[in-house]
Amino acid sequence: MKLAFSTLGVPGLPLAEVVALATAHGYHGVELRAHPEEPLNPEATPAERAEAAALFRAAGVEVLGVAGYARVAAPGDDTPVLEEIRALLRLAHDLGAPYVRVFPGADAARPRAEGDETAARRLGVAAEDAAALGVRILLETHDSHRTGADAIRVLGPVGHRNAGALWDVMHTWLGGEQPEQTYAALAPHLGYVQVKDIASAEDTTPLPLGAGVLPLAECVEVLSRHDWDGWLCWEYEKRWYEAAAPLPGLLGAGREHLDRLLNASA
Repeated sequence: MKLAFSTLGVPGLPLAEVVALATAHGYHGVELRAHPEEPLNPEATPAERAEAAALFRAAGVEVLGVAGYARVAAPGDDTPVLEEIRALLRLAHDLGAPYVRVFPGADAARPRAEGDETAARRLGVAAEDAAALGVRILLETHDSHRTGADAIRVLGPVGHRNAGALWDVMHTWLGGEQPEQTYAALAPHLGYVQVKDIASAEDTTPLPLGAGVLPLAECVEVLSRHDWDGWLCWEYEKRWYEAAAPLPGLLGAGREHLDRLLNASA
């Protein structure tokens, strides 16, 4: 498995410094948060995109994915959601990134089937655009669809290779799903896995990997047992928790912890 970290942990950091952190601490790739407050987002010019792609390429660091905020199960017209996804797909293509992350975002006050159907319809359309650009859209286990069982209700009906799943280990754990259950549900669709750690279900402030309660060892063991060889991406939610320790000082120990888990599961 290859290791990456998300720029959610270093909000606003210039890309050159992001690349320097990855190379200094032995990470193979980076997930770029595609938000307007970040240095690179869907509003970036062709020149800015080319410069960023060249920067990562020269350092030998891969852009794993573009983490967008489109909510595919949210109520409303399809057009704005599809246009948001298409903008993310174009950015990913220009950076040479294989994945785009989207959220579910269904309205809890509406029938569950309605959100599932809306998400499946939009992903089915957007997957054709993704295929044309050589990118996969990944529905993250998050908010209204936090478990693998939730995500598969959408991805099963879509049935398109360019629409897959992103396994966020915190949300599946909060949803009461065991790692083996999540893997069984998502395996045919799994793009990559976001790892993290927290103190408890009540306190989700990000912690160094291995310092909290999330079943990281079990997740890695399940993936290894099934010969899965994709990416583990550390999503440290510093942007939402200003009091959390700065990520740069944790990256080295985090990589070492993941290396130990991988070695133990081999």
